[in-house]
Amino acid sequence: KMVRETGFYDLLGVSPKASLDEIKKAYRKLALKYHPDKNPNEGEKFKLISQAYEVLSDPKKRDLYDQGGEQAIKEGSMAGGESPMDIFNMFFGGGGRMQRERRGKNVVHQLGVTLEELYNGSTRKLGLQKNVICEKCEGKKVASLLSSFNGKIVIIILSILIMVFVTGMKDSQKITFHGEGDQEPGLEPGDVIIVLDIKQHPVFQRRDDNLIMKMKIKLVEALCGFKKTIRTLDNRLLLINSPPGQVIKPNDLKCIHNEGMPVYRDPDEKGLLIIQFETEFPDKHWLPEHMLPDLERLLPVRDHVMMSDDMEEVDLCEVDYEKQKRNHSGEACDEDEGPRHGVQCQTQ
Repeated sequence: KMVRETGFYDLLGVSPKASLDEIKKAYRKLALKYHPDKNPNEGEKFKLISQAYEVLSDPKKRDLYDQGGEQAIKEGSMAGGESPMDIFNMFFGGGGRMQRERRGKNVVHQLGVTLEELYNGSTRKLGLQKNVICEKCEGKKVASLLSSFNGKIVIIILSILIMVFVTGMKDSQKITFHGEGDQEPGLEPGDVIIVLDIKQHPVFQRRDDNLIMKMKIKLVEALCGFKKTIRTLDNRLLLINSPPGQVIKPNDLKCIHNEGMPVYRDPDEKGLLIIQFETEFPDKHWLPEHMLPDLERLLPVRDHVMMSDDMEEVDLCEVDYEKQKRNHSGEACDEDEGPRHGVQCQTQ
């Protein structure tokens, strides 16, 4: 499709054909780089990046922008579109055009949260600096001193936002504090929007309402059964049991019902806890060679190969890419000799 302008894409450093995941990844990288907590002088850049992400991360707003550019977002007009004013107002707030013009900019903050906080629910205090109009003059002095103070006479105060994380909230979910943005004379304050960014967990990964973890088991456990414990995100201890005779194959998936993430706004319901098993095999020569026949008698029968005269027997070697690179870099190829292929290996 044709894209009228690419300013928002350029701000995030992505192509107009970028997927939502690419846009999300680019925004996270830039938001961390220009966040006011790390770069206080880059507040305006952070706002621009956040505004671009707000549009491009929403399919309807992105389509509106692609067809009519930033002007279509500002004016809320798109030929052939339905309810463009509703789309615009949903993003920027307010009702009609005059009301939007009296409203300040929204402030977007990205906040790192742990999986435990979203599993159990929690409360977080966030210190926020914002511009507040002097109450004594009610902003009247600003009108006569615009040229001297670049349109603002404000007092910087520290505002404490109390955020309550509801169990089951998701990555990139927004918490909006209406009217908590910067104050400017003649403008209704914008909103403060907190965007949740889930920190990486050492054990669990979240996928929708499910939790996924990897568990290493020994070969004897995979073949003969085991008991293992799992520490949950609310600090309970689960005992799982694989009975003898139930073979666990490498990368097998098993699940525990109702031990995943709580469902948003329905915390009594939980997703699955999915376990991916990784089987650890013993090292070479772990068993004396004279005992191998005894072990083989206990295992399923191996496949036998019918030998024939046209077969060529070769050795299995350990793959050594580094040795291959060294050999190739030290050899000079003759002009009439084609490129070499294959993997160098060393005998076990």
